[in-house]
Amino acid sequence: MDTKPFTVDGFLDAVPIPGDAPYTARFQLVVSPTDDVVDDVIWSCTTGNPRIAHALLTEIRPGDLLHVAGVLTQPDNQAEPARLTVDALEVLATAPARALREMVLDRYGDYVVVFDADTDAVPVFTALGQWVGMAESPDTIGTLIEIHERVNGGEA
Repeated sequence: MDTKPFTVDGFLDAVPIPGDAPYTARFQLVVSPTDDVVDDVIWSCTTGNPRIAHALLTEIRPGDLLHVAGVLTQPDNQAEPARLTVDALEVLATAPARALREMVLDRYGDYVVVFDADTDAVPVFTALGQWVGMAESPDTIGTLIEIHERVNGGEA
């Protein structure tokens, strides 16, 4: 497996999702080396930095222009895509208002949810970025949070 330090600017492609471990996040970055859509490249990114994960899951929106730095890993199997593990992130410009109308972040106490106009499903995670689960609809958010608190001893 080959790794190299890497820095790139790109646009956040979609709502970031919590990673497999607590306080992590996964996201995709659209990089346009020539400003022509044909040349766009989508980078798969992850972060294990709790501060960056929290920002991605609660503050940063699709369409925001980001400057990221980290380690680019190319798996031994060339058929697998390279992955950028981000350890530094800066927002260079926020998304236009049009992109923000399509998704809305809301807080439920110590929990954050993302409402997307294109789907009834609602991702739910703690304010610190720990994944709670996917509510099938806005009506089931409370039940999902109650189950999470019961299983985790009331901790968000």
